Amino acid sequence: MLEACRSLGGCEAGDAKLTPGFGLPAKFVVHTVGPVWRGGIDGEAEMLASCYRRSIEVAAEQGVERLAFPCISTGVYGYPPEFAASVAVAAVRSATKDQLSLREIVFCCFTAADAQRYRALLNV
Repeated sequence: MLEACRSLGGCEAGDAKLTPGFGLPAKFVVHTVGPVWRGGIDGEAEMLASCYRRSIEVAAEQGVERLAFPCISTGVYGYPPEFAASVAVAAVRSATKDQLSLREIVFCCFTAADAQRYRALLNV
């Protein structure tokens, strides 16, 4: 997978690219680069939303039916999880309105607090 990633020519924050899944259970892996949190004044929300939109676009181009997202940018990039969850849910809802191939999207949460945020935003 590392060799495949190297052949992509990099990936800008807010963009997404796809590689084969190789030995993983998934047929493909969508790679995206989230923004580093700079206090919310440097376009972070738009870049983060773009990560989700572009990931959905590149997955749909390959006919992907199921897609899982981690809590993008909330680790070492410092994006506050409560803000990131709102951006993620809104971006995914918007990007999937006209998407026919995707049948399921999973938000993989790092913590119980993250999971609770997503449940509240998703009303589940």
